Amino acid sequence: MDIARNPATPDGNPEMADAAVEPKAPPEIRREDYTPFPWLLPAIRIDFELGLEKTRVVATLDVRRNPAGEPSPAIRLNGDGIELVSLKCDGTDCADRMMDGDDLVVTLEGDKHTLEIVTEIDPSANSQLMGLYASNGMLCTQCEAEGFRRITFFPDRPDVLSTYTVRMSGPKAQFPVLLCNGNRTDTGEEGDSHWAEWHDPWPKPSYLFALVAGDLVARSDSFTTMSGRKVELNVWVRDGDLDRTEHAMESLKRSMKWDEEVFGREYDLDLFNIVAVSDFNMGAMENKGLNIFNTKYILADPETATDGDYDGIEGVIGHEYFHNWSGNRITCRDWFQLSLKEGFTVLRDQLFSADMGSAPVKRIEDVRVLRGVQFPEDSGPLAHPIRPDSYREISNFYTATVYNKGAEVIRMMRTMAGEEAFRKGTDLYFERHDGEAATCEDFVTSIEEGAGLDLTRFRRWYSQAGTPKVGVALDHDGDVARLRLTQNVPPTPGQPDKQPMPIPLKLALFDRATGTHRGEELVVFDEDSAEFTFEGFAEKPVLSINRTFSAPVSIERDVVREDLVFLAARDDDPFARYEAMQDLMTGYLVAAVSGDLGDNEREAARADIAQAMQSVIEDDALDDLMRGELMSMPSQAYLAEQMLIADPGRIHAEREALKADLGARLAPQFHALYDRAEKVAFSLDAEAKGARKVKTLLVAYAAASDPQKAAELAAYQYDRADNMTDRQGALMVLAGLDSVARTGRLLDFYERYRDNALVVDKWFSLQAASLHPQVVDHVKALREHPDFTLRNPNRVRALYMAFAANPAAFHAADGEGYRMVADLILELDPINAQTAARFVPPLGRWRRIEAGRSALMHQALERIAAAPNLSRDTFEQVTRSLG
Repeated sequence: MDIARNPATPDGNPEMADAAVEPKAPPEIRREDYTPFPWLLPAIRIDFELGLEKTRVVATLDVRRNPAGEPSPAIRLNGDGIELVSLKCDGTDCADRMMDGDDLVVTLEGDKHTLEIVTEIDPSANSQLMGLYASNGMLCTQCEAEGFRRITFFPDRPDVLSTYTVRMSGPKAQFPVLLCNGNRTDTGEEGDSHWAEWHDPWPKPSYLFALVAGDLVARSDSFTTMSGRKVELNVWVRDGDLDRTEHAMESLKRSMKWDEEVFGREYDLDLFNIVAVSDFNMGAMENKGLNIFNTKYILADPETATDGDYDGIEGVIGHEYFHNWSGNRITCRDWFQLSLKEGFTVLRDQLFSADMGSAPVKRIEDVRVLRGVQFPEDSGPLAHPIRPDSYREISNFYTATVYNKGAEVIRMMRTMAGEEAFRKGTDLYFERHDGEAATCEDFVTSIEEGAGLDLTRFRRWYSQAGTPKVGVALDHDGDVARLRLTQNVPPTPGQPDKQPMPIPLKLALFDRATGTHRGEELVVFDEDSAEFTFEGFAEKPVLSINRTFSAPVSIERDVVREDLVFLAARDDDPFARYEAMQDLMTGYLVAAVSGDLGDNEREAARADIAQAMQSVIEDDALDDLMRGELMSMPSQAYLAEQMLIADPGRIHAEREALKADLGARLAPQFHALYDRAEKVAFSLDAEAKGARKVKTLLVAYAAASDPQKAAELAAYQYDRADNMTDRQGALMVLAGLDSVARTGRLLDFYERYRDNALVVDKWFSLQAASLHPQVVDHVKALREHPDFTLRNPNRVRALYMAFAANPAAFHAADGEGYRMVADLILELDPINAQTAARFVPPLGRWRRIEAGRSALMHQALERIAAAPNLSRDTFEQVTRSLG
């Protein structure tokens, strides 16, 4: 599942809640308490009589005692706000049952039974978008993590694997297309109704069940697997969206071919369906043979989608397809093992995207996400290992730690083993555990044995939270360079003391005179401290370390600006070169915010940064995609992470001042680069994408140094744009300027695209993320806009997540930004708890913010915590954030 991500009441309607009650902590679930489920359910048949307001579900379960489980006189079937209509055991009414909360507990004396369970649900009332729900006249499901229990009573846990046979029936005019997991085995009509039967031959957990019924059209194609089997492919969308699905289909075919070539994985059904849904809590879901996607990750054409959208679609389609093996054929034993499927699959989609485009740029983008989201998570109150020890609400553990850090941990194994040996390890994993519900330990053992590695200490990455801080010092004596490394893993909640982690570091030592090195080396550092010696250096070399970002650590080194300028201009590792540019600017900005720079030193540092950036502009060996990365400034969030206590106001002011200074110093070079890039005609190749990237970046620099000219240039770019990337980039800059051009282009953009929900989302986001001084008032006004709704997660995220990620606005000194987000959480929680809980972490950073703002953030969290009837999702996030 791709994260973009329980109910307070059964249907999510606050008006149906009982009298207000004080929130109480949901029970803690601990990994060490895992036991196998006492019953096996090898087969399940489900009959659906479909309706938007009433769907009848008849589930027939084949139930057998599990010899691996503890004997139990009863079977517990999970439910969540559903009503039992009838229950039969072996063909007769079953009275030997009881309700335990939402769960149905049935006494079973024998070893083998057939249970028939009838439930009725109202999909139209399901605003939580979990289980079976209605979306714009169609029916669809989302069952990960615990949504299946909102459809029927069932042991809703990932280690219960069943084969599914499904019959769907409903009005043909209302639901002309009926889709489910697996292969379609039969269809028919009965008057105004019709039906379809589906069978998935591969055992799967309930979280992978999927159903879609609605009025849809398909882009159809086929793919022939490496064994010669032809697979039918369909991308289903609403009528009118079909012409924006070509890129999605091509991405799917590329994913299938890549997975065969790189990991040896072949698709295993006769059919692969993708359905685009506009109301969805996350990015997409890997249900077996029937992937359900947020429309954001399917629909694209140059007029409505940016280059980033195109890349996102390709990456997410790859991610969900790759889950067919790393998640479906081998699934999780329990939810503590979530990174088993998600971390591995994120790595696979990252490698795929790198092979499809620019590998260096993709690596930088992945690291930027890790540092911008996961590193703050690791240093805050919500820190947890990639394999947690406990949870209260599993939806809260679909985190950057589980996904992105999980991918980095597996990437480190690949780095230490080498690509060929790592492939042997993954082959062993797929062979050994196919058809099983496995654990993270199963994966590590397979890599260990297949690749011939000793990963005993490496397992600490799965059990310890926190980002290791690696101290680096390079000394030179005679002809010997000595590299001294130290490491420290900071305390995190529940883990005050940490053991050293094995850290693979790629490094190179450059000769200062020639600008060359003797080759890249890999050292694996697994102690509190260590020293490595390198002979044959008459002069002190320049160190390039953690090349390719070989380990997800924070490097702490006292390096002179001269060396950073050298690396920014001459390092042959693209990531290390990017890192040198980032370190140049970060070091200056942290010192400036801290008040540690005198006027002379400030001027010298700015001159060095400008010199390094000029070398980037004038380097003809660079393509513009990489040039754009090297010219980008570190984000305000990243800068705040470099400080024990951050002052968002001062960080913003100093960052904008540096941007203005660079815009003024390098104005001739920037103008020349813009003029060159503007001449590149539109296409989706790397050269044209790079040209569009640097154009918008240069207009943003101009906005800081010369707002009037920037407004003219941005308006010019907007008016001439023949694609969404150029148009959105220009409007992004204009949205932050107080100019006549801003108002006119914002109105034009809305009127041009008002019937396209995804582009209207962009319109909301551009304004909420802008640098305009009145952005808080703008967001309040947009909240009242007729197109805003709390019922659509995309629209909520478009406005409020963009706002929460806008440091200048969210951290307004009077606390209004915090109050607005707290108000949103309280209003949204009864409607869609998963989405509401996602807005808590920005407030949870209060310990790392200066005292005045910190107190206001804490007050906002306390106000949320005091509200009655909070969902489990939000309650856990808030209480952990408060500490």
